[in-house]
Amino acid sequence: MGRKVILATCSLNQWALDFDGNFERILKSIEIAKENGAKYRLGPELEICGYGCADHFHESDTLLHSLEVLKKLLVSPITEDIICDVGMPIMHRNVRYNCRVIFLNRQILLIRPKKLMANHGMYREMRWFAPWTKFRTVEEYFLPRMIQQVTGQDIVPFGDCVLSTKDTCIGTEMCEELWCPSSPHSQMGLDGVEIFTNSSASHHELCKADQRLNLIKSATTKSGGIYLYANQRGCDGDRLYYDGCAMVAINGDLVAHGAQFSLNDVEVITATLDLEDVRCYRGETCQLQMGSESKPCHRIKVDFSLSSHDDICLPTYQPMTWHLHSPEEEISLGPACWLWDYLRRSGQAGFLLPLSGGVDSSAVACIVYSMCVLVCQAIENGNKQVLQDVRRLVGDDNYFPQQPRELCGLIFTTCYMSSENSSVDTFNRAKELAGQIGSTHMNVNIGVVVKGILGIFSMVTGRWPQFSANGGSHRENLALQNVQARVRMVLAYLFAQLSLWSRGKPGGLLVLGSANVDESLTGYFTKYDCSSADINPIGGISKNDLKGFLLYCVGQFQLTALTSILAAPPTAELEPLTDGQVSQTDEADMGMTYSELSVIGRLRKISKCGPFSMFCKLVHTWKDVLSPSEVAYKVKHFFRMYSVNRHKMTTVTPSYHAESYSPDDNRFDLRPFLYNTLWSWQFRSIDSQVSHITAKPNCPVSD
Repeated sequence: MGRKVILATCSLNQWALDFDGNFERILKSIEIAKENGAKYRLGPELEICGYGCADHFHESDTLLHSLEVLKKLLVSPITEDIICDVGMPIMHRNVRYNCRVIFLNRQILLIRPKKLMANHGMYREMRWFAPWTKFRTVEEYFLPRMIQQVTGQDIVPFGDCVLSTKDTCIGTEMCEELWCPSSPHSQMGLDGVEIFTNSSASHHELCKADQRLNLIKSATTKSGGIYLYANQRGCDGDRLYYDGCAMVAINGDLVAHGAQFSLNDVEVITATLDLEDVRCYRGETCQLQMGSESKPCHRIKVDFSLSSHDDICLPTYQPMTWHLHSPEEEISLGPACWLWDYLRRSGQAGFLLPLSGGVDSSAVACIVYSMCVLVCQAIENGNKQVLQDVRRLVGDDNYFPQQPRELCGLIFTTCYMSSENSSVDTFNRAKELAGQIGSTHMNVNIGVVVKGILGIFSMVTGRWPQFSANGGSHRENLALQNVQARVRMVLAYLFAQLSLWSRGKPGGLLVLGSANVDESLTGYFTKYDCSSADINPIGGISKNDLKGFLLYCVGQFQLTALTSILAAPPTAELEPLTDGQVSQTDEADMGMTYSELSVIGRLRKISKCGPFSMFCKLVHTWKDVLSPSEVAYKVKHFFRMYSVNRHKMTTVTPSYHAESYSPDDNRFDLRPFLYNTLWSWQFRSIDSQVSHITAKPNCPVSD
């Protein structure tokens, strides 16, 4: 009949500048697509070189090696008789573009540059690429000689155009273009384009997959059509984790999707769809609008059909429901996949975590355990790459993990570092959790080291600092807390480098940090303490979300030790105990609760609030629990802490990016780190508003 098409999209775990590995994964995805009968294969954004090349995009080597990979793909027999849509950087008229290169049987059909750049949050595409701003304009691109030798072409179309095969019309949009108000699919749909493709490098944030799904369903609900979505998977060598979610939709219905979190390097999703379903849908709902575009799409004619004449026996895919993960499940899976990618590609043999028995470090321990669960599941499901990576990590070519606890004991070391200020309760909580997840656990007393350092100070200065509880000043108290924290960092790295050596095993360990996003906001940590690590899986996650995650782990993994950890008040345990009990708590030290910090963090970053506008919002949000003067105090206290400690964020451990209010100075939150901490003008404005509200007794937010 010639109306049914089999289309393929994929999620690939690409790695920046890994041209060999990236090529193999691309080729494998094309091979799987062909085996499933597909005539069109779509891959993720910049898949040839990897999305996360950053300033390597400025280097001519990156362009050269991308072209060399393209040449290998063109000549491979695997790419014959299927339209291949791959992503790579292209230099056109001395301008660098983020492009899709679409080819068939050694012929490049078109090169489509990205029109809208992602240039917010963690993304800096405008730093490396120019957007294609020439609406529905096509130019001639002169192919490099190495490609000419393969294709026999001198020039190919470059620009805003679509493919017109014998049976349908295919148009491209790329990642950010789906999220913008004037998405290309709307314009292309009105001009008769029936299949939309989107190649993305869209990272994971909590609950973001739901937004992505709704956008794709909406794209085809409005004017009908088929939507293919491909996405990057894995860490790509950076703070982001790309969470896959390849999917296919038609006329507002999801018909096929891949996993959101997976350890598979290559995942291909195929779907059989009826083009007549698109035409019937549009004929009823879009009759008066179709063809209304003033400037039609430039069509590249392709002597090729996606459908076959004998397709009556092909069943088409039916609408389906995708039950997305809860936030707690996402915390369990996303950072775990990111850690696995980082570990297997770093050349190290495992992780070391200073485990304090509190919520934060326990959450990190649970994420590592979740990683071990995922690894064992992948091996059980026949993933040979994961098994090969595990055997390399443990140094045993015949090893086969039987259960997550066993694997955890081989690749995960936890260390409780006690001082004279540590309580028996935290010691027991850390020990019990380590026993339940199976980590190799150590107890180290840092008291001798701390006294040795203070002894050196005393020998030089003749003074011995005291805690506030013993009559010391605030400065002495703070210094005594910091020296304990920094000693833990030094010892953590020592044990990470030598603990396997001491057991007669090769390799070193990656040190894991455990500072949450709320503590980073206020700078409530010691600079260069045990929050200074190689990587931090929870640095973009709030305290409240971490508590919800631990509660989930109690049921999911039967980690009953977490119950007592959740019940205990968060504490740094850096000040003297009172009658053997902890008297220092994090929330008392910070002057606000973690719940309040989460609200403030979102207002600061997402709502772009300075001190004054934050007060104006919170005075209404918190009116039932705080007076205007109390709200003013909280806001001013936060901004004082934020500005005093902002310098700490210049050295913060690279963290998994999971929240859009991350304070990560290096990539996400670009702000000064030297502030006038008085905020005199801003705080006067707040005080003026408090006085104004107080003077109006009928005001809804008055005292």
